[in-house]
Amino acid sequence: MAGNIPASLSNLSQLAHLDLPYVQFPSRVLLRFIPTALGLGCLKAIDWAGLRWCRARSSPACKKIMLRDVLWGIPVTSHYRVVLGLHVLLIILSLLLNQDLPLHAGDNAEERVLLEFKKSINNSEDVLSNWNDSTRICRWIGIVCSRHGRVISLNLFNRSLHGTISPFVSNLSQLQHLDLSYNSLQGSIPVELSALRNLTILDLSCNSLHDGIPGSFRMLANLEHLNLSFNHLGGNLPASIFYNCTRLEMVDLSSNSFNGQIPPQIGNLKGLKRLVLLRNQLSKNIPASLSNISQLDYLDLSDNSLQGYIPVELGELSKLTSLDLSSNQLQHGIPDSFGKLAALTYLDLSSNQLDGKLPPSIFYNCTQLQTLAVSNNSLDGTIPQQIGNLRGLKQIFLRMNHLTGSIPASLSNATGLTTIDFAHNSLTGQLPSDIVLHLPSLMTLYISYNNLSSDEGKYLSYFFRAISNLTNLVNIGIAGNNLRGRLPSTIGLLRSLSIIFLQENKIHGTIPSNISNLKNLTLLNLAGNLLEGTIPMGLFHLPKLETTWLNNNMLYGEIPPIPSNFPTHLGVLDLSQNNLSGSIPSSISNLKSMRELQLSENLLEGLIPLSLGSMKLELLNLSHNRLTGKLPANLASLSTIIWFLDLSHNLLKGELPRGFSKMDKVQTIVLSSNKFNGSIPPDLGSCIALDQLNLSHNSLQGSIPESFGNLKNLQSLDLSSNILTGEVPASLLQCTNLKQINLSFNQFSGALPHGGVFDSLSFESLEGNHFCGSEGFSRCHSRKRRVVLIAIIIISSVLFFLAILCITKVKSIRSTALDVRHSIDLFSSHPRITYRELFEATLGFDQSRLIGSGGFSHVYRGTLSDGRLVAIKVLQMQDHNSSRTFNRECQVLKRIRHRNLIGIITTCSLPEFKALVLPLMSKGSLENHLHPQGDETSSQLSLAERVNICGDVAEGMTYLHHHAPVQVIHCDLKPSNILLSDDMTAIVSDFGIARLVSTVGEEATASGDSMTSTTATLLRGSVGYVAPEYGYGRRASTKGDVYSFGIIVLEMITGKRPTEEMFDGGLSLINWVKCHYRSQLDDIIDSSLLREIRQQVPEVQKVLEVAVMELVDLGLVCTQEAASARPTMISIADYLNKLKQYLAGDTTATFASSHGMSSATDLGDDW
Repeated sequence: MAGNIPASLSNLSQLAHLDLPYVQFPSRVLLRFIPTALGLGCLKAIDWAGLRWCRARSSPACKKIMLRDVLWGIPVTSHYRVVLGLHVLLIILSLLLNQDLPLHAGDNAEERVLLEFKKSINNSEDVLSNWNDSTRICRWIGIVCSRHGRVISLNLFNRSLHGTISPFVSNLSQLQHLDLSYNSLQGSIPVELSALRNLTILDLSCNSLHDGIPGSFRMLANLEHLNLSFNHLGGNLPASIFYNCTRLEMVDLSSNSFNGQIPPQIGNLKGLKRLVLLRNQLSKNIPASLSNISQLDYLDLSDNSLQGYIPVELGELSKLTSLDLSSNQLQHGIPDSFGKLAALTYLDLSSNQLDGKLPPSIFYNCTQLQTLAVSNNSLDGTIPQQIGNLRGLKQIFLRMNHLTGSIPASLSNATGLTTIDFAHNSLTGQLPSDIVLHLPSLMTLYISYNNLSSDEGKYLSYFFRAISNLTNLVNIGIAGNNLRGRLPSTIGLLRSLSIIFLQENKIHGTIPSNISNLKNLTLLNLAGNLLEGTIPMGLFHLPKLETTWLNNNMLYGEIPPIPSNFPTHLGVLDLSQNNLSGSIPSSISNLKSMRELQLSENLLEGLIPLSLGSMKLELLNLSHNRLTGKLPANLASLSTIIWFLDLSHNLLKGELPRGFSKMDKVQTIVLSSNKFNGSIPPDLGSCIALDQLNLSHNSLQGSIPESFGNLKNLQSLDLSSNILTGEVPASLLQCTNLKQINLSFNQFSGALPHGGVFDSLSFESLEGNHFCGSEGFSRCHSRKRRVVLIAIIIISSVLFFLAILCITKVKSIRSTALDVRHSIDLFSSHPRITYRELFEATLGFDQSRLIGSGGFSHVYRGTLSDGRLVAIKVLQMQDHNSSRTFNRECQVLKRIRHRNLIGIITTCSLPEFKALVLPLMSKGSLENHLHPQGDETSSQLSLAERVNICGDVAEGMTYLHHHAPVQVIHCDLKPSNILLSDDMTAIVSDFGIARLVSTVGEEATASGDSMTSTTATLLRGSVGYVAPEYGYGRRASTKGDVYSFGIIVLEMITGKRPTEEMFDGGLSLINWVKCHYRSQLDDIIDSSLLREIRQQVPEVQKVLEVAVMELVDLGLVCTQEAASARPTMISIADYLNKLKQYLAGDTTATFASSHGMSSATDLGDDW
């Protein structure tokens, strides 16, 4: 500004504040202005040349200051001496007028800056309460001033600030330290902050700031500490910052969304000691220029998307103590140059794509290393013996690699080790008992899922004795090592243990009762073993136990009662796939913290306790038991369930209760294979989180509720095998995520909705209904035409009925003619066939057409008049019950449909002749392939074909036992009754259904094993395949079929019939297999199968050998003496599916223990 200060300023009689900061008026102008200023009666303060002059007591903020302070604040200008004289003159005038000259000149400007900052904070009155005129600025919260009164630090760390960062902060020209971390500030970082040229520390971490780092930050040449972590910042990292801000010692930009590459210019920061860029989206290569930062001692680039190789130049960072490159996409090997990082104490390269071997140089030279983590890579080779040089090692993580060899004994040199994690590798040798004996500080030992052994369980006891001395041991995992043996009682001595993983080890025997001594136990996993006996009572008394997995074992007895007065934290309990019996104790509701309860695939019976409905369960699985009664209403309205509710495969009945609308978080509901009737509750449509709903194989009636259209997340809907009617509602089109729907075998009619999943439905999903307009169904007709058609049908039916009466009257007089036949109503949809047609089709039932004979029928190969080849099963009529048996068999055959069960084409029924017409299987029977006779030629079955055949039979038997409308027990399962189609699909045939199922509408017995029959006492099956309990007069059961299936499996592996002459004098096929099982399986394997295995390359040979071993295990488990110890067909089918996956190349398939079948008899595994 120039010119004069106008004299008319004196007319501003109300003027209270005049601000003329740092103006350079000539001294004569300022001298002339003094009288004018003194004449303004209301004037309280003048800000001029960086100083404030106030009238005495005109403002609380005006306080006296010493003369030397005033002189210090005078700016050094070209008019320095004149200004100094003016200041002195003002002081003299203020004394004459009884006035004060308070406060340093900069206070007013900085005060206004900070008050502007305060305005940007939403809750400033609460957290910045003393930021006002009544308190000197240097005493404000978070403010630190220099000895000259200038603001040099603004620190509002963790003050719960809400709002934005005011750009006015940039006017605090002397600010050196700005810390606004751990607040809730939003918006972007003001560009104006780059004006703070004296700033050395900038910490804006732990806020909600967005956008990027201003490029103008390159102006902050004095910056030493930059922390912008834990925000929502993004974009590229500005290279100019790393180029210009060369005084930086610490940079933390972690937990943001920065992308692009790390700028190579970062190598210019020669004085940088700490660089943290973790949890961003940085990509491309790690710049080799990082090696230029010779002072760097902490580098963390983890949890990004960095690619390429690890620069060997990083080995030049001699002062580096911590290096974390984990959770990226780095490839190739670990550089040998890392061996030069002598100061390194922490190295984490886990969760990358590194391969190759562990460099021995690291173990030679990095003797300061305390933590080594290279888990979840593809490293191979052995663990170097030099690992013993790392005597200061505290933690080592090598899990999820391809490491082989044994655990080095030298590891015991690292006596301070607290954590060892070698899980999920291919390590061999014995359990490291002698190593852990020298590790008194060990807290965690994870060596699960390797190939470690315990000498058939003998070494297991020694191992537990060794670790019983480790008083600090908290976590132990030795799962998935096939250790075998018994669980030693010394486990009860490990009182410090919190977590135990012992699953999938083929451990047998009982659970030691002193396991109740482990008062600190929080997690126990013994799943997938061969444990038997009862569940120890004290297990549920452990005060800290939170998770227990005992599934996939052979435990029996009842579930122990839960005491009501004992505190428990048990939240997850899995007892599924055992042999537990009795009822579910109502006291189970005393487990107040229970979230997940799984009791499926046991022998539980009785009612579902009402107390379950009072629990806060998130997951409930009671499927595959023998539970009866109704579904409790309070269980159907349990609002806490969020994962799944599975009550399938029980004997539950009655109507489904209302109240499902409260289960608005549940994702899966499975109520299939029960006896529910009535309509589908409309409030199921309120379960808006459902992605799977299965109500199949019940007796539900009525229509599909329109409310199902509300299930926007539904992906799979199965309503098959019910009695549902009406049309499929168009509201299902609103289920836009629906991918699978099965409506088969109901009584639906009309046209399907157009669009969505309905445009891609297969015929199998719709068959057994009365749909029209879709492929495989008739055309849809108009309503008018339908009415006319119905009228015609009614009139025709009446006329037909009258004609039948007349014919019947005439036939009662005549003798029965040969061509007369009676077609059962059940098969009215099949073409009629006469006895004469069957006679001609079989050339008069010629012996040359005879395929096979059984105790109750003969089967002939026939050719119908249309050229079709069929199998004609003619029942022997000597039994006076044959007619009733035939009718009942037809009733069941009509309701049974499965790809692995023989179908029926039609029937012929006369008073003295009854026959079933069945499809002819061109490949003959399994018997023909296993034991060709005479001139028969048959291709040898490969191992894959044998596994597929076993799987097909298991699927068919699973349907008969668990999914059919009426439970069917075959009772005569043998190779000759297993037919093979053109594509070698196995078809179970010749089942004496009428003798083995309860009459339609009749309830099964409470045990679910026995089924009544008029000829039950006559049916014991074929010699060699009959379950031993039948010899004691027990009724037919599903476990009898499982025994027969096991014999077939052993026969397919050995090529020996169970009736061979060699099996006499007490020796049986089962005992013969067991005798050779411990030594050489070569002696019992079918020669053609053995040749197939030996012709393969070693890798494939190993896979086939494992598969054969698993089939032998399966056969032995299925043929156990005690029927209750045999698995169910549904678990066998699942087991064989996993074995198929293994043979197809999925070597991760856990078929070997997923159902507790392998080595159930505790036999050896040597070939």
